[in-house]
Amino acid sequence: MRSIIELENLQVVLGGRSILKGLNGSLRGRAVGLLGPNGAGKSTLINTLLGFHAPSSGTARLFGRDIRSDIHSLRRQIGYMPENDSFIAGMSGVRFVRYMAELAGLPPSQAMERAHEAFFYVGLGEARYRDVNGYSLGMKQLAKLAQAIAHGPKLLFLDEPTNGLDPPARARMINLIREIRDTEDMHIVLSSHLLRDVEECCDEVLILKDGAVAALSNLEEERKTNKKFLELETVGSGPAFAEALEQMGCECASFGGGKYRLILPVGIQIQQIYAVAAEQRVEMRRMNYRRDSLEDIFLKAMQPAMGAA
Repeated sequence: MRSIIELENLQVVLGGRSILKGLNGSLRGRAVGLLGPNGAGKSTLINTLLGFHAPSSGTARLFGRDIRSDIHSLRRQIGYMPENDSFIAGMSGVRFVRYMAELAGLPPSQAMERAHEAFFYVGLGEARYRDVNGYSLGMKQLAKLAQAIAHGPKLLFLDEPTNGLDPPARARMINLIREIRDTEDMHIVLSSHLLRDVEECCDEVLILKDGAVAALSNLEEERKTNKKFLELETVGSGPAFAEALEQMGCECASFGGGKYRLILPVGIQIQQIYAVAAEQRVEMRRMNYRRDSLEDIFLKAMQPAMGAA
């Protein structure tokens, strides 16, 4: 599969401080999630790929074209939904979106047509002539999405698209993102602090930590080869209980207070865990059976820094 974004030793220094520290990786997913704690470099990476920050060294390529030399032509193929509002006072929603589509390179008549289409697509057709500054928070988020897609980009950057939304508005936004992913000729980069948003929308994830790549995972492959996890809370257990589980082939981690986390090998059933507990005279208080998730991938990526703290 062709790479959508290629990072080649990408470094960015701002104000004398190294923000991105030699990022390398190839992103091929239809929808790529960008994760990391505050200060990890997510916004800097997006701004660099958009051409707002120049690489200090290294580079990145979008659809095989270098951002150092081709950023002006690439911008016509990029849509950007920023986290913060950037509306123009006194403009109606449709006029604002038309203006942004013109800035992206569409002629005025086509820009207006696409602005109307984008408003109906996101469900704001009835409100398109209203002053955008009078929109509710959810409507403003949808208007920002409309301006990002109006010119028909090949690559769509979404920065915290569900920020501040109530559950119904969030569900509406997530459904739109998934529809764009599945039906439109666009690739998506979704930056969010909400793991759930990324897990529901993305098939690949890039996790940043302290300006470096902490993990790059294909979520589809992870889901196919997912491990089975078992979380236990017990009374009366000790080292012998953990040893007996490991002799069965389980990977076992103890967290004290009778709490364990197991990775079950193929062929091991829950009944066998109960049998070991009965033999060891261990009382099972709680059992949570689940598969690996994006949360596990994220926590594992963050683990060295958490350990250092």
